[in-house]
Amino acid sequence: MSARPPENPESYAYGPYHDGPDPLAPPVDLRDAVDEIGRDVMAGSSPRSALEELLRRGTRRTAGLDELTRRVWQRRSEIQRRHRLDGTLQEVRRLLDEALDAERRALFPDPSDDARFREAQLDALPPGTAAAVSDLANYEWTSETGRENYERIRELLGKELLESRFEGMKQALQSTSPEDVERVNQMLADLNALLSAHAQGFSDIDERFAEFMRRHGEFFPENPQNVEELIDVLAARAAAAQRMLNSMTPEQRAELAQLSQQAFGDPRIAQQLSTLDQQLRGLRPGEDWTSSARFRGDDPLGLGEGARAMTDLAELDALAEQLSQAYPGARLEDIDLDALERQLGEEAGVDARRLAELERELRAQGLFERAPDGSLRLSPKALRRLGETALAEVVRALRGRSGDRDTTSAGAAGEPDGSTRPWRFGDTQPWAVSRTVRNAVLRTAASRHSGAVRLDVSDVEVVETEHRSRAAVALCVDTSWSMVQEDRWLPMKRTALALHQLISTRFRNDALQLITFGRYAAPVELAELVGLEGAWEQGTNAHHALLLAGRHLRRHPDAQPVVLMVTDGEPTAHLEQDGVAEFDYPPSPRTLLKTLSEVDRLAKLGAAVSVFRLGDDPRLAAFVDLLARRAGGRVLAPDLDGLGAAVVGDYLRNRR
Repeated sequence: MSARPPENPESYAYGPYHDGPDPLAPPVDLRDAVDEIGRDVMAGSSPRSALEELLRRGTRRTAGLDELTRRVWQRRSEIQRRHRLDGTLQEVRRLLDEALDAERRALFPDPSDDARFREAQLDALPPGTAAAVSDLANYEWTSETGRENYERIRELLGKELLESRFEGMKQALQSTSPEDVERVNQMLADLNALLSAHAQGFSDIDERFAEFMRRHGEFFPENPQNVEELIDVLAARAAAAQRMLNSMTPEQRAELAQLSQQAFGDPRIAQQLSTLDQQLRGLRPGEDWTSSARFRGDDPLGLGEGARAMTDLAELDALAEQLSQAYPGARLEDIDLDALERQLGEEAGVDARRLAELERELRAQGLFERAPDGSLRLSPKALRRLGETALAEVVRALRGRSGDRDTTSAGAAGEPDGSTRPWRFGDTQPWAVSRTVRNAVLRTAASRHSGAVRLDVSDVEVVETEHRSRAAVALCVDTSWSMVQEDRWLPMKRTALALHQLISTRFRNDALQLITFGRYAAPVELAELVGLEGAWEQGTNAHHALLLAGRHLRRHPDAQPVVLMVTDGEPTAHLEQDGVAEFDYPPSPRTLLKTLSEVDRLAKLGAAVSVFRLGDDPRLAAFVDLLARRAGGRVLAPDLDGLGAAVVGDYLRNRR
C-alpha cells in the first residue's frame, strides 16, 4: 500500500503500491539457496551449473523454471485440445440455413410466378457456403428473418475480419451503420498510406503518424508512440491471423477468402486488409508468417478468437524459450512477466520475480567470485555459510553420542580471544560485563520502563576463549575415482568443510592444511576442494599425501602435530625421486615400503596419525591397521553419515 496526501492535510488515502517491489514482502532467504548450491558444487557441479539448477528446481516457497515451463506447455496443450478454428464458417452456415428456411417458408404459400422464380433461384444455389452467400448478394429477400440473417452474415464477416487484425476493433466498432463502415474503410486507407510513406522513407513520417493517431487512435488501445511501435503491433496480429489460416484446411481457407468479399457488403474492406497484410509482411519479414498449429477440440473459435488463440500460442512459445534460459546471454530479467501473468496467473509472475531476485541477491551478496582461470566459484562468504551448516551437523552428531560433550568451548583452561557471544546453559566462561550491561540498558530503553536497569538472562554475554595450545593439522582426503563411484565424494567434502570451519572460528591459531591425493597429491585451498570434480585416474598415492603432510608439520615445529587421513583404498601409487608417480595394482612392495617409511618419519615428529577407513576391503583394513601401529595412531571405520563427526571428534581428542 502507498499513501498519498489528500486535499485535507490531516488525513491520508491508501491504495495499492505501484512504485517498485513490495516493501512489506519478506526478504529473500539466501541460506537455504547457498546450502543447495553448495551441495551441488560439492557433488561435482560447477558453481554456475549449480546456480542454474537451483533456479530450475526452485525453492520451498517458489516454483522453479522447470515448473513454470511445465505450466506453459500445459496451457499451450489445453488451447489446442479444447478449440477448433472453423467457428466463423460454422456460424455463417447456421445463419445462412436459417435464412433459406425462413425464405422458403415465406415463398411457399405465395402462388405467383415470382415466388416460383425465387424458389428456383434458391434451389440453384451452389452447395458451398461462400458461393451461396456470394450468389445471394443481389437477392431480394421476401422473409424478414432471411434478410436480417443475411445482413448478420455480412456484419459477422466484417467484424471477424477486422478483429483478427485489430485488438481493439470490438470496442471501437459498437455498431455497423454505413457511416461506421465508411469510418473503418477510411482508417484502413489512411493506415495503408501511412505505412507506404514509411516504407518510402518520407521525412515527415512523425507528423503523419501523429495526425493518423489523432484521427483513428480509438482503434488502437495499445497506444503506440511512433510508427515503428504501430507496425510491431499490427504485424504481430496479422502474422497470428495468417498462422490461423495456415492451420485450416485448404477448403476452409478458400471459403474464407471468398466470404471476405462480403464483409459489411463492401469489398473494399477485404481489399484494404489484403494490402495491409502485404505491407506488413514487407516491413516485418522476421515475424512468423508460415507456421501452423493443430487444433483438435470441439469448441469452435471465430476469426478474432482464433487470432487471439494463435497470439497466445506464440506468446507461450516465447515464454517457454525465455524460461529455458538456454540461449547465449540468457537472464531471468528476459522473462516477460506481463505475458507470464496473462497466461498463467499472478502467482506465476510472483514466482518469476522471486527467482530473479534470488539470482540477483546471490550475485550481489558476493557469494560467487571469478577464479584466476575466469571460471565462477564460491566466494569465502559462501564457503563460510556451507562450513557453518556442515559444522552444525557434526556438532549435533557429537552431542548425540553417549558420554560426549561439546569440546569446542575452551573453558577455564582457555584465554580470551577478543570476541563475545550470548551465554548458553552450561557455559563456564567469564561474563563480558560491559556487553552484558549494554544489552540490559538497550532492552530497558526499548521497553520504555523507567527506573533501575535490571539484568535478564537474555542480556548475558560471555568472553570467548581458546586453548593455549596450538596444533598443526594435515587433513589428507582420498580423491581417487572410487570415492566418486561409491558416493563418498560429498561426505568427504562436507567433512573438510566442517573441520575447516571449526578451526577457522574456534581454534584460529591452529594451522590447517588440506591435501588431496589420487595418482598425485596436492595441497589445496578450501574453495578448490569444494569445487573439485571427480576425474577417472588410476592410483591412490598415500605416500605423496603423507610426504606433503610432513612438510606442513615441519613448517610449524612449535605446534602439536596432527595427521588425519580419509581413504577408501590401499596405496597403489608412490612418488619416485624424479617426481613421477608409479602405479601398481595390487600394491607393489616398493609402494608399501615408501608409504610406511613416510609414516615412520611422521612418528618421529610425534604426529598423531588417525586413519578413517571407508569401506570393508580386507586388504585396506590390514594395511591401515599396520599404518596405525607404526605411527602410534588409530583407525576408525565410520559410516558415511558419521564421517564428519568422526574426523572432528578425533581432531578434538588429539588436540586435548
